[in-house]
Amino acid sequence: MKTYPFVAVAGNIGVGKTTFTKIVSKHFEWKAQYESVDDNPYLDDFYNDMERWSFNLQIYFLQNRFAGQIKLNKVPFGIIQDRTIYEDVEIFARNLYLMNFMSKRDWLTYKSLFNNMTKYLRKPDLIIYLKASTDTLISRIKNRNRGCESEIASEYLHSLNVSYKKWISSYSEEVFIVDTDNFNIFKNKRQLKSILEKIESAVCK
Repeated sequence: MKTYPFVAVAGNIGVGKTTFTKIVSKHFEWKAQYESVDDNPYLDDFYNDMERWSFNLQIYFLQNRFAGQIKLNKVPFGIIQDRTIYEDVEIFARNLYLMNFMSKRDWLTYKSLFNNMTKYLRKPDLIIYLKASTDTLISRIKNRNRGCESEIASEYLHSLNVSYKKWISSYSEEVFIVDTDNFNIFKNKRQLKSILEKIESAVCK
């Protein structure tokens, strides 16, 4: 295994990234970095009015993730990150633009800022993409009962899944895909063991 691997977990809303990150972090004794959700000052406003708050929300996520990754550039330990900075532009901001929730002017400004920021960042040695059907995502979102997510439309989740499929299929670096539709991380111990072994093998290269 690399001395200080950098692994990132990607996936749609409700797919189980945080739980997965915690378990993998504990297994490999890697430091975990989590997405800023509960303390996000724009999230409630965004779900109530996507068009008005899309740019503000995406800028908040971008600056927060950028600040976190700057700290990770030279840390002397293994890292696993809950959601990548690349999803911000390739999935969420792009999707909001295509759905007309973000203006072309805001999209171009956002994309330019993203491109300048990422020049200074270390790329993950491995991206683990957790995928799930729209129905599975809706079920998990309801089960975790996070208030601001209660009104997320299935059409929005589906459009994000389409964007993820396009992004992952064109991503040029190492990607490990985990289909989570029928995977219970707490009950399917054999499958979890196999996943952990594949992660270890991938970062040993």
